[in-house]
Amino acid sequence: MEFYDLKAETPQGKEIPMSDFRDKAVLVVNTATQCGLTPQFEGLEKLHQTYGKKGLVVLGFPCNQFLSQEPLGNDEMEEACKINHGVTFQLTKKVDVNGSNTHPVFKYLKDTLGGTLGKKIKWNFTKFLITPEGKPFKRYAPTTKPEKIEDDIKQVLKA
Repeated sequence: MEFYDLKAETPQGKEIPMSDFRDKAVLVVNTATQCGLTPQFEGLEKLHQTYGKKGLVVLGFPCNQFLSQEPLGNDEMEEACKINHGVTFQLTKKVDVNGSNTHPVFKYLKDTLGGTLGKKIKWNFTKFLITPEGKPFKRYAPTTKPEKIEDDIKQVLKA
């Protein structure tokens, strides 16, 4: 199994093949609209605006597994991200990132890049950077601000 074999869905249910992002760096983030870390949406959007034309794709995977901090439905959540945080990067349908219903993208990334809690996601806004070759490069803690990832993004985009 490779990253490019995986798929997700838009909030409206349209398939998003990860193979669409071949030769691009991808930043995968589990998000939530009502989390103390929600202001990171602005930093993620800034990365999207700054590096999108250079080959970065930011993918937000909303998740309601941490204190129910993503209670909104898929369409409402997408609208709230646009209106409240200016999000234009791609969001997916809500997913589970831990447990028996873990989304395949997160299962793959957790198996490849373990974290402090082993193969579990600790909280909202855990981030994974994937190289343009589809190789998981680095995992970032929920508290790692998007701007702190910028040097790694530049590194994988140059590679």
